[in-house]
Amino acid sequence: MFKPSLIGYAHCDLPCGIYDPAQAKIEAQSVKAAMEKYAASSDPDFKSRAVAVKEARSEMVKHHLWVLWTDYFKAPHFEAYPQLNTLFNDATKLAGAGGTKGTNDVAVAEKLLGKIEEISEIFWATKKA
Repeated sequence: MFKPSLIGYAHCDLPCGIYDPAQAKIEAQSVKAAMEKYAASSDPDFKSRAVAVKEARSEMVKHHLWVLWTDYFKAPHFEAYPQLNTLFNDATKLAGAGGTKGTNDVAVAEKLLGKIEEISEIFWATKKA
């Protein structure tokens, strides 16, 4: 009597359209900008604030990547793109203590942005499928 007549299925928590790697990219760009401002300043107070912002934004990068990794991408994606787990692992590590949280080296932020771009390309390919 109360059984629905039609059951819908989605591969993510909500119907698609809420996920986008752009969120991680924007935060990673903020990380890189904070590093550049840190390098350009001689004011120790400013440098301290730049590091605090960089670390907070790095954490947000990890958050956005984890949401994509755990909520959007499903088994068929990982089968079609076997490098995906390694790619996410590398990207989240680049946003962590061994990456942008642990250094002010802009090259590390650029590597992070590169990994996010690779994830983005796969993400958009899965959206077309």
